[in-house]
Amino acid sequence: MKKPEFLYLLLGASFVSYRFAKSFVKDKLKSDFRYDIILNYSNDDTAMEQFDFYPEDNDKRFFNLNENEVVDILCRKNKVPVWIDISVCKVDRKFTTFNLLCAGRYSDNPDEYYYKKNGSGPFGIKSPNFPPGHNKDKKFKLKNSNQLKF
Repeated sequence: MKKPEFLYLLLGASFVSYRFAKSFVKDKLKSDFRYDIILNYSNDDTAMEQFDFYPEDNDKRFFNLNENEVVDILCRKNKVPVWIDISVCKVDRKFTTFNLLCAGRYSDNPDEYYYKKNGSGPFGIKSPNFPPGHNKDKKFKLKNSNQLKF
């Protein structure tokens, strides 16, 4: 996957995740986006030869990235993680920030992307993390949620 195509998918997934999160949170989400990334979040069998693996990325995390920085980190040799779970995790005065949890398997074959049928390539839209004891009928504030800890 070329970088411009991946950027297009990232921005599209971000907008859908942003809209989806609005149905769960009380916070006024900003339309300027930032990203936090966790690499190699999956438990992969590195014997699968159709994928590229980067074991040096284990436990690597990046914070407060713009979309171009995300593309530079996740697009490698025109390959991207086969799944990337995206969800709103926080909001501040300027930005809505998304968590990107990434598989450790990289591919350039769209048939390997988990969410291909949704039209979002490797991106899976997830809800924000719900706070403990969350009542599904009520919206919650992100600062009170049980956010993923990095």
